[in-house]
Amino acid sequence: MSPRSDKSGPSYNQLEEGTKQAKPLQHQHAREIQPFGKIAKLPIGLDEKVCAASAENLNQLLADTMTLRDMYKKHHWQVAGSTFYQLHLLFDKHHGEQDELVDEIAERIQVLGAISIAMAADVAETTLIPRPPRGREEAPVQISRLLEAHELILKEARTMAKQADDAGDDGTNDLLVSNVIRTNELQVWFLAEHLVDVPLVRADQGKAATAKG
Repeated sequence: MSPRSDKSGPSYNQLEEGTKQAKPLQHQHAREIQPFGKIAKLPIGLDEKVCAASAENLNQLLADTMTLRDMYKKHHWQVAGSTFYQLHLLFDKHHGEQDELVDEIAERIQVLGAISIAMAADVAETTLIPRPPRGREEAPVQISRLLEAHELILKEARTMAKQADDAGDDGTNDLLVSNVIRTNELQVWFLAEHLVDVPLVRADQGKAATAKG
């Protein structure tokens, strides 16, 4: 007897009914469980006002760090010239390190009971770093832009670290000093050395002699 003619078997409707629980529930909508800018207080031993102030600072830093991270990837793709290979690798390495900072800053914001920004449109509205042109620029200009962005982040990170320390927010202070500031300072060093004007093959003996005289 064919299975199709087996009257004792489950009907199509029964089979259809049995698969409903396995289907994904798409196109769902509901109100936000926590609005942006509001604190959902966690028991971390900090006053809610302290959490809110640190989270506001960190969201600004997050927007700027995400912008710097993406600028590194842009320059990684578009770099040109005789130092292409070295800068191509360096920019990608720094991009990865900035990406780690992005995650650490965002997680700290969440630990404080706040909401971290995430979408590109929100980052673009918040960041203080000027938007670079879409097209390709010469490597020295790319490096100069990165150095300016690093300096902006370092200045605000130091100010925010002092504020966090004064408020007793040791976790935020430690993140800013141990991770954000130290990582950005080290990257500045690696970048800045590429803008020192020295010959690639032979030392300039004329300038050296003039300097001694």
